[in-house]
Amino acid sequence: MTFRISPLWWPALALVSPFVTLFLIIRNKRYRKNRKLAQQVNHKRIEQATALDLPELDYLELTVLVEEKKEAGFIGDAGVSYLFRTNLGSLLFDMGFGSKRPALSHNVEKLGLDLDDVDALAISHLHPDHMGGMWATLKKQVALPTTSESSQGKRPCYLPDKASSGSFLCELVKNPRLLSGGIGTTGPLARSLFFLGYTEEQTLIANVKGKGLVVFTGCGHPTVKVIMKMVSQISKEPVYAFGGGLHFPITAGRGDRAGIQLQRLIGTGKPPWRLVTDEDMNRTIDLLNQIRPEKVYLSGHDSCDHALQLMQEGLHAETKVLKAGATYRF
Repeated sequence: MTFRISPLWWPALALVSPFVTLFLIIRNKRYRKNRKLAQQVNHKRIEQATALDLPELDYLELTVLVEEKKEAGFIGDAGVSYLFRTNLGSLLFDMGFGSKRPALSHNVEKLGLDLDDVDALAISHLHPDHMGGMWATLKKQVALPTTSESSQGKRPCYLPDKASSGSFLCELVKNPRLLSGGIGTTGPLARSLFFLGYTEEQTLIANVKGKGLVVFTGCGHPTVKVIMKMVSQISKEPVYAFGGGLHFPITAGRGDRAGIQLQRLIGTGKPPWRLVTDEDMNRTIDLLNQIRPEKVYLSGHDSCDHALQLMQEGLHAETKVLKAGATYRF
């Protein structure tokens, strides 16, 4: 295991330690308050949720546009963009860092796709690696990839929290509902993150004929336990496949900068003095095994290789790691 902050930074941190300590005390107070709020909000949303009339899809096809792992000839990045296509239409789920990094545009071009043909966009949560970069998050403005700037008309952009967009018509998702392509959403579920604050995230859910439910997360910040409680309220169909990010940077992070492993510090749902551990990972593995999906598709954008290996070894389902450039059919 490597240090989350390189020892080269330690002398500087020692010099500013009084200010850092005060900052952490204030932030921890807010974090604890938001954690209680998130628990209350999620409990109320799940209790009030009713069955969602998910159409039986003839097929569901996922093409991975942005991921940490990649097929030969594609660019990998610590972000997420998934294109879902069904017999009822298409839905782009997240856009990675958008035009701020080359992965999305390069991979879309290599796949021979045109994002102007996509029926709608859904953003899992308002973090840089999902909605188009740091400025997009700071301004709460979905940063559209350059390939779709010329799109005509107003296609929907389904958001779990308030944000704006350029050429998409923003729709704030408040509850479980149907989106484009016959794909549903859990609606926003909340999590308190120490540095990133109160975070709302939605998860996609689809019903494939003769198979069951396919559930896909962006980062899985609300936790598998909370997400699956909501899924069980939405539909009584068995879970056929579970996929997406689960955010387990146990031994390392992705996209580290200047000796700082940001993922292990800012997005884990724990204060910075507590580590995400194998024990945390094993609890999620046990929970997924209880759900008994036939297939699991893991995202490497927010989980380290050690965590991916633990899941592949511990899960009873057929388990694959998602790769940019690959297509999976359900």
